[in-house]
Amino acid sequence: MAVELGIDTFGDVTWDDDDRPVSHAQTVRNVVEQAVLADQVGLHSIGIGEHHRDDFAISAPDVVLAGIATRTERLRLGTAVTVLSSDDPVRVYERLATLDALSHGRAEVVLGRGSFTESFPLFGYDLQDYEALFEEKLALFAALRTSQPVTWKGTLTQDLRDVSLYPPLENGPLPTWIAVGGSPQSVVRAAHYDLPLMLAIIGGPVERFSPFSDLYRRALAEFGHSDNPVAYHSYGYVADTDEQAREEFFRPYTISTERIGAERGWPAPTEESFLEEVEHGSMAVGSPETVARKIAAGVRALGASRFDLKISTGPLSHGKLMRSIELYGTRVAPLVRDMLAD
Repeated sequence: MAVELGIDTFGDVTWDDDDRPVSHAQTVRNVVEQAVLADQVGLHSIGIGEHHRDDFAISAPDVVLAGIATRTERLRLGTAVTVLSSDDPVRVYERLATLDALSHGRAEVVLGRGSFTESFPLFGYDLQDYEALFEEKLALFAALRTSQPVTWKGTLTQDLRDVSLYPPLENGPLPTWIAVGGSPQSVVRAAHYDLPLMLAIIGGPVERFSPFSDLYRRALAEFGHSDNPVAYHSYGYVADTDEQAREEFFRPYTISTERIGAERGWPAPTEESFLEEVEHGSMAVGSPETVARKIAAGVRALGASRFDLKISTGPLSHGKLMRSIELYGTRVAPLVRDMLAD
């Protein structure tokens, strides 16, 4: 079974190796260096998330990706995710088409509703329209992606009359994924638009998402579409040993999870809950051998052709992230491919 292995990051604002805060600006520059290393060690892709809050440094992923495009040669460059509900599909398409031109055809976009909602009031959208905004904007984006010029009558979007966008794509339609966090309706929506499925797994065993990949494939067939790729992402961290990985990852993970959990009513993480997730959940934390086994098992469970390791979690330092990426590309990736070749 062939599999593509990439990374994604939300650009968490970090500490340095002496636990001193790093600026948002330096965090952005560090993400570029992480992408350069990912390219050098042969990883497939990087996805960059969009957030508008003080614990994440990146609010304009496509701008950061444009910088990465000038420093890399093979790495596919994507968003993770573009919050389409609070953006303009026309502008999203134009920005990604520009990135595609700059990178010689390496751009892709992952569209989703996002796990945070701060972009809605920031850009003047009403959260009461949360579902309707995504439905209409995805329909418009799909139209722009598949056939131009486009004529469109909007309710929550603009009207278009015989519009073509520039620059045109040189190599066919823009690769576009739909990110799904656990809604069957979202899975069917991805199949309806004949777009690949990206499962965002942030907790629990990968196997519990198998019904979603099965539903997606059934829905594709019912809509008369051919098979499409299924991918998934999950938290992870690679170190030389299991003990080192767990020790280095636990504190940043706890800091991030406690903050977000306090906003959402989650119970505070404990060492026991952390170890349960590492040992039995989707989180790929450990030595190269441990992480490779976790990824290979998840790929088999979902029939996935791609896995993205979420490398940034809380204030985990740039130096540790760079070492994790190095191990992921040079040691984990070959092990995963060997395991899946059996």
